Amino acid sequence: MTAHPGPETDCDVAVIGAGPAGATAARVAAEAGCRVLLLERGVLPRYKTCGGGLVGLSRAALPAGFAAPVRDRIDRFTFTLNGRLGRTWRARSPFVHLVYRDELDAALTAAAVDAGAKLQDGVTVNGLSRTADGAVMSIRTSAGEITTKAVVGADGTSGRTGTYVGVQLDQVDLGLETEFAWPDATAGDWAGRILIDWGPLPGSYGWVFPKGDALTVGVIAARGDGAATREYLASFVDHLGLSGVPELRSSGHLTRCRAEDSPVFRDRVLVAGDAAGLLEPWTREGISYALRSGALAGASAVEVARADAANLPAATAAYAAAIEGEFGAEMRAGRKFYDAFSRRPGAFHAAIAGAPPAWRIFRRLVTGETNLDRLTRHRSVRLILRTLTGRPNRLH
Repeated sequence: MTAHPGPETDCDVAVIGAGPAGATAARVAAEAGCRVLLLERGVLPRYKTCGGGLVGLSRAALPAGFAAPVRDRIDRFTFTLNGRLGRTWRARSPFVHLVYRDELDAALTAAAVDAGAKLQDGVTVNGLSRTADGAVMSIRTSAGEITTKAVVGADGTSGRTGTYVGVQLDQVDLGLETEFAWPDATAGDWAGRILIDWGPLPGSYGWVFPKGDALTVGVIAARGDGAATREYLASFVDHLGLSGVPELRSSGHLTRCRAEDSPVFRDRVLVAGDAAGLLEPWTREGISYALRSGALAGASAVEVARADAANLPAATAAYAAAIEGEFGAEMRAGRKFYDAFSRRPGAFHAAIAGAPPAWRIFRRLVTGETNLDRLTRHRSVRLILRTLTGRPNRLH
């Protein structure tokens, strides 16, 4: 089933960006019978700064039968507080999978192409506009103009689609990351183990993710003091004993959370993943948000492509409602946890590193057995958050 009848266009659905959100949206729309064009600025596979951790919600959102290019499976977590007071917990089985984003994105894009989407990489999007009657969107690219009945923007928080939609961003953080060559996966007891360090800057933490032939080491903190964030990374690397180990690459990126009332569509353009500012505010986990919002965007884009002017408002409003239903309460709870963590990281470390019940809750968060919103429904958790932040907690 296609999106016709209607004005003739180059495709029914154009997806901008071939990360997890875009590739997923393209696959879902193609599986529904739409003519899908997937546009990517880089040439796949291309490097992407990302820790590359697939938590339970991410794995659940992958397409059926999809073989993720997993580099390591994690069953141990080590927690430190600014490099001190380390504690390692072990789970009965691996519950985090680690990937390189270039490999994951390429595999997800291949799944979209297998479903019928057409890929054009190495194409830069320069702008979007709509026809006077609003029936068709025009995308200006480095390869020429493309006309389409629906657009899914998955081109990141600095992309064209977020600007077109008018996405409003709230929390902005700076992430810095270095990949170190690590040819012996067993050296330093890193295989199967993640390290999380609660950092010295408000809201900051560091991580070590082993990926077989490399260690991904990074830190994240609120944007505004890049020098302090770089100093945190340097001291973290030194404390880990990695100074002098060959570096494969170093990079940085900004993560941005959407404001509470930020739009997720305009005209026939829907935004998903980073382009919509969708990520968990406390941990800044974004892959599961990208996969889940991409699936919602792909399904909604099918309806947008099929909608005439009279039915378009209902189709786009349904997408906004779906995004709110999937992520709204989760992100509001995440902001409360971020606020408490920023004020009292030592209390978080004492709980997670020192108390088996807190560790079990953290593990259930990572596996997707619970989420921050469900946690805040417990009176004891609300009391703890209220105590840590020093003000009333009115999440519910």
